[in-house]
Amino acid sequence: MDIHGLTDLQVNGYAGIDFNDVALTAGALDHALATMRKAGVTTCLPTLITADEATLTARLQALDRAVSASRLGPTMVPGFHLEGPFLNPAQGYAGCHPPAAMVPPDPPMLDRIIGNLRRPVLLLTVAPERENAPALIAHARARGMVVAMGHTAADHAATNAAVAAGVTLSTHLGNALPQPQPKFLNPLMAQLAADGLSASFIADGIHLPPEALKVLIRAKTPARSILVTDATAAAAAPPGLYPFAGMTIEHTADGSVRVPHSTRLAGSALTLDQAVRNVIAWGLAEPETAMAMASTQPNALIAPALAHHGIIWLPAKISSV
Repeated sequence: MDIHGLTDLQVNGYAGIDFNDVALTAGALDHALATMRKAGVTTCLPTLITADEATLTARLQALDRAVSASRLGPTMVPGFHLEGPFLNPAQGYAGCHPPAAMVPPDPPMLDRIIGNLRRPVLLLTVAPERENAPALIAHARARGMVVAMGHTAADHAATNAAVAAGVTLSTHLGNALPQPQPKFLNPLMAQLAADGLSASFIADGIHLPPEALKVLIRAKTPARSILVTDATAAAAAPPGLYPFAGMTIEHTADGSVRVPHSTRLAGSALTLDQAVRNVIAWGLAEPETAMAMASTQPNALIAPALAHHGIIWLPAKISSV
């Protein structure tokens, strides 16, 4: 039976290819997308992480050129996810992003970064507690972007204000949080309590233990839960060293991807079909619900952005996952 292909809203690279590479070619992108398609993914938002303005602009332009010149890009990539640089640089919240390149929200800077792209930035992740964030959120929404919050120390008040301003997603909820946190008054609880937020989760058993993911999905509800991979060049690739946004990352034998010689996670080696299988195998959702978390629900989240840009995007069908 034909079913909707999967949609990954957060993928930094795949199959040995780093989407943050300023030298990215159409051929390399096609290799990554063809391998991704074998995992049932037919739509994705290549994701760029924090960098200084000049570097981030160059990376985004290279990615945009590669998509336009590739064979699969025009049918699999409706736009991009910009995760930074308007994030919280404090230790623990920054994750593997370079804190020195994180800057306060700046609408003119966002305009300069996105420039004259052939394909738009559809999803922007910001830390809404940072000064001038409301202006950036309003500006991004006016430019047709879905706005998410992530790498954030936002408390309940800041989270509620972000939702009121139009933020609709928590990016990889449960991660990029320093330890320890206050028991109840913390960014995780604040975002779980916000009914106006959907949440994306990395269901690899490494970023979130299955037991914790069970609680998070119950709190957020399956209807507002979205599966993403946060994949890097290590996804669908053997253990070893890989490039990621100017860094070297290590895909270890236990399946994790980390900054070498540290415990710090740096994206994942997860594939989206495996994320769906994990959620089913762990008893967190029935197959139909798990599939929706990786297909119809992410599609619905970005639908307003697609409509704003006049993009008619019909999710492809696949025979199996």
